[in-house]
Amino acid sequence: MIRSTTHATLAAGCLVLLAGCNTMPAAAERTVRDHLAAVGHELPPGRGQLPLLGAESQPSDYVRFALLKHPAVFAAYSEWRAAVESIAPARALPDPQITFQADIAGTVTSLMPGVLFDLMVPGKRAALAREAAADSEVAYREYVGTVARTAAEVRKAWIELAFIEGMIPLREASLTAIGQSADIAAAEYSTGRGVTTLEGQIQTAGEAARIHSELATLADRLHAARVQFKSALGLEPADPNPFWPRFPLTPTVLLSEEELWRRVQASNPDLAKMRAMVEMAVAGEAVARQGRIPDFTAGLMADVKQAPWIWRPTATVTLPVWRGKIAGQIAAAQARREAAAANVDAERLSMAAELARMLYMVREADRMIAYIDTTALPNVDRTVASAEASIQSGMGGSGMIPEARLMAANMRIERLSALREWEQAVTELLLMTAEVATGAGSLLPETSPSTRQ
Repeated sequence: MIRSTTHATLAAGCLVLLAGCNTMPAAAERTVRDHLAAVGHELPPGRGQLPLLGAESQPSDYVRFALLKHPAVFAAYSEWRAAVESIAPARALPDPQITFQADIAGTVTSLMPGVLFDLMVPGKRAALAREAAADSEVAYREYVGTVARTAAEVRKAWIELAFIEGMIPLREASLTAIGQSADIAAAEYSTGRGVTTLEGQIQTAGEAARIHSELATLADRLHAARVQFKSALGLEPADPNPFWPRFPLTPTVLLSEEELWRRVQASNPDLAKMRAMVEMAVAGEAVARQGRIPDFTAGLMADVKQAPWIWRPTATVTLPVWRGKIAGQIAAAQARREAAAANVDAERLSMAAELARMLYMVREADRMIAYIDTTALPNVDRTVASAEASIQSGMGGSGMIPEARLMAANMRIERLSALREWEQAVTELLLMTAEVATGAGSLLPETSPSTRQ
């Protein structure tokens, strides 16, 4: 009876200690898990509903398709989930240990099983939990950056696709104008009414051959652009082709430079990630300072060979006497914190320079487009009108009209190239402000799920 009661007491004590190791997560940690679950409900393969891409699809539909399909987004989400799941182990007590000791002198004279617990002061566990929470914030910011970069790749691939599809008819128009010019020149040369020489005809034929070669190159480039677009959507080359977008290239309206810079500082994924790394370094410094506090172990053993049982409590305490080691750990943590803070400042400087460079590209393209729209193309139209009037009056030749049309086609090609440069620079600006991920929806929480209070 005595042994039975003692067994029950020992078992009850172990259960109480084991139950104390499983602490309830804090409210902030539950918030993180809620954000993680909200994203994970749609994201993992087989659970997210892919948008149907068709003639009525908007750019946001293509972006959402890529964010649900692309493996890079799911990989970043999994890294974030792993960091969140690491918070609970960081703040938990170490696993208890089952101990065993026996005295043997010919026969077993004592047999002492027991249980041993490593006890850590609450402050040290809280510091470890804050460090793990800061690490999860870094992983979350990396996930946000991956979402933005994936959306930017979709936009860049679409710009390239739209540019090539716009170039092909313009080059065909150039070829038509050259053919008309060649036909007119050949007719005038054969009748002796024109001033066209054989050398000029050869140059025209060479120009036509060059444009034929460019059209063949554009066909190959279109194929490569479509493969790139499929890859940006997360599709393999062997997968069925999606409905190719039919959005024309049009200049995207931008905010003022001051507003863009404000949004860069507030929302840039890389800058936010570096700020989170500062917080992680601060938490790591707090963990290093906890190294001056001793850790404890407590255990209980019972000699079950004796009647009644003999109880043997055990306890240990660490002695953090190596002050040089602790000081070095703290100094290293401080240096990492200072480096992280300096990296934030360096990144801000890089962002300012990048913003200025992208805005320069936008303004340069804007000036070129304005020149072509307001000066170059109207002048070509006037040239065509003048040539037609000269022909009607019998004072001019018909060769000027194809040449003017060729010039107009070349001007439109220059405009399309400038528009492509504009949209590429705008894409980089939208990536810098994290506004490129239009259509992300619940895949990108509006607020940071940080566990920091």
